Amino acid sequence: MSNNRTIILGVGISLMMLLIECKSTYNAQKAVSNLQTANSGYDFHPIEGKINSWIEKGYYPGMSIIIAKDNQIIYQNYFGNYKPETQVYIASAGKWLAAAAIARLVDKGKLSWDDKVVKWLPEFTDIKGQATLRELLSHTSGYPDYQPEGNHGDDYQTLEEAVKHIAGLPCDTAPGTEFHYGGLAMQAAGRMAELAAGKDFEKIFQEEIAQPLGMKNTHFTPVDSTSGHNPMLAGGARCTLEDYAHFLEMISNNGVFRNNRILSEKAIEEMQADQVKDAFVKDNEYVVQVRTLDHKSIYGLGEWREEINENKEAILISSPSWAGAYPWIDKKNKIYGFLLAHVNPEAAAKDGFSSFLSSPVMASMTRDIVLDRRSKEN
Repeated sequence: MSNNRTIILGVGISLMMLLIECKSTYNAQKAVSNLQTANSGYDFHPIEGKINSWIEKGYYPGMSIIIAKDNQIIYQNYFGNYKPETQVYIASAGKWLAAAAIARLVDKGKLSWDDKVVKWLPEFTDIKGQATLRELLSHTSGYPDYQPEGNHGDDYQTLEEAVKHIAGLPCDTAPGTEFHYGGLAMQAAGRMAELAAGKDFEKIFQEEIAQPLGMKNTHFTPVDSTSGHNPMLAGGARCTLEDYAHFLEMISNNGVFRNNRILSEKAIEEMQADQVKDAFVKDNEYVVQVRTLDHKSIYGLGEWREEINENKEAILISSPSWAGAYPWIDKKNKIYGFLLAHVNPEAAAKDGFSSFLSSPVMASMTRDIVLDRRSKEN
């Protein structure tokens, strides 16, 4: 009889635990569902179809996406094996985050966008030392894009070590004369920030950006040695979906996050301004490929200027990555969004699929969805 009671008690406890787990899962799913349907007038089936097709072809194990309009989340969803807690390396989408952390130091007067490299890195005695901080962050510094073939890849755990292996490299071009999208120059920018602040870059990022924005799952260290994740500032960040959405909310509100100013309006303006200026831009650069817009003012500080208006002000800004992660802000329609993804390069290569050039379709699809609803209302 005692054994029977023990068995019954054990079964009862198991059922209770199962009910608690089910309720917890239901509440989590319900929370996400509420975000997805916060405004049921939007039809996001086209986006769901596109994402599901990519996953079905094996390009990604999963993806997640969040979209907001007028500071209200209008869509949030998880596909494949992605969940709210999923954290992945976001490659070049981290460039935007890194530039913002450095912008905070400029706001505080610790750095100037026009500081020359040699001011902080006296070992840069050649022409590389004459490049400015703004040129380092706008891919116009003339530095090599990556370490030359045969050299050790830039997967060092510290910027101090990384910069030692950049100092002796020859420049590809003179600073300010040509736009070359790469990553090594941002390592020098990060090291300048470390010397100006007296702390390592991860700590700078945490104190200046991550903590004020509640980005608890976003980091630049440790550096991951997987091909394509480095250099650290240009490609080593990892985060979750909602973390990056906090950052986009701040940028879209001109530096203010939930009544707290993070970046000055001047910093936001500098980051979004044309920093390429008179530098040569090769034909068929990224903006031409994804937007079919042949303008040369394509880059700011850590971010692409995908679309501009008649006054040459950026109205669609982004930070796409080779891995498929794609954050964007559509300023004209007051939309921001983030597609969290990390491509399976082998599967993508078989079909010639480019995650870097494919993910930006999310911005145009979202715009069409929003405008379609607006036209129906009118």
